[in-house]
Amino acid sequence: MKSHFKFTKSQRSGIFLLLLFIVIAQCIYFFVDFSSDEIPFESEEIEVFRKEVDSLRLVEIENNKPKIYPFNPNYITDYKGYTLGMSVEEIDRLHKYRAQNKWVNSAKEFQNITKVSDSLLDTMASHFKFPEWVTNPKPKTFQNNYNNYNKILTYEQKADLNEATAEQLQKVNGIGEKLSERIIKFRNKFVGGFIADIQLQDVYGLTPEVIGRVTNQFTVKTPRTITKFNLNAATVEELVTIQHIDYDLAYEIVDQRTLRSGFSSFTELTKVKGFPIDKIEIIKLYLTLD
Repeated sequence: MKSHFKFTKSQRSGIFLLLLFIVIAQCIYFFVDFSSDEIPFESEEIEVFRKEVDSLRLVEIENNKPKIYPFNPNYITDYKGYTLGMSVEEIDRLHKYRAQNKWVNSAKEFQNITKVSDSLLDTMASHFKFPEWVTNPKPKTFQNNYNNYNKILTYEQKADLNEATAEQLQKVNGIGEKLSERIIKFRNKFVGGFIADIQLQDVYGLTPEVIGRVTNQFTVKTPRTITKFNLNAATVEELVTIQHIDYDLAYEIVDQRTLRSGFSSFTELTKVKGFPIDKIEIIKLYLTLD
C-alpha cells in the first residue's frame, strides 16, 4: 500500500497542477455565464407579424373615431358645432343668420356666413346634406308655375289632402318623388286617410317649411272617422290605440289622472313622464275632455 502513495517530486507537481486545473474549471463553470442573449428567430416571419399587428391597430383606431353622418348644416347645434371643430364665434354667426329665417343652401354660402377656414370646410362639406329641392332644383322654365302653385289659397280653393295624387304633391316646392310617395304611403296606412293636416308632421323627411307649403295648397276636407276617448275616463287599452302612446305612457297618464283627480286641460298631459310634447297636437285629435 505504501508504494501506491509514494510519488516523486515531478509526480506531485503534476497532481497539484491537475487539482488546480479542476478547481479553476469548476469556478469557471459556476461563476461564468455562457448563455447567449441572442434568440434565433426568422426575421421575415417577424416582419409579416408586425405588419399584421400594425394593420389591426389602424383598423381599431379607425373604428374608434367618432362617425359623422350626413346632416343639414342649417340645424347645427352648439354641441354639434363644437364636435365638428367650429369656434363659438362661428357657431353664433350661423345661429344669428338662421334667426332671420334665412337658409344656408351650399357649402360656399356656409363658409361665407360662418367664416370657417378652408381646411375645416373641406372636412365638413362632405357630410352636408341639403334638401332635395336644393340639390336637385326644378328647371327654371317651370319656376313661374311653381311660384303660382305655391300661393296661399283659401279653404275652398285648396285640394283635399286625402285625395291628392303624387303628381299633384310634387308641384309643391320641396316635394319630390320620394317625399310624395311617403305622404301617400303614410296616408294609406289608415283607412280613410288623414284626420287633420297636423299629421303631416309624422311623415319622415318633411320639414316645417315644406309642410307649410303643402298646407298652402292642400287641406284635409274629408277626414277619416275616428272614435274619440274621454281623457278622464279612457282605459289603458283605449289609450294605446292612439298614435304615439304606448303601454308605459298609457299607465303614466292613468296614474297622473288619478293623482290629479282628473285632467282639467290637455296642457297638463305635458307634465306626464315620457309624454312626447312635440306630438301633443296629434294626440289631441283622439281625445276629449267631456
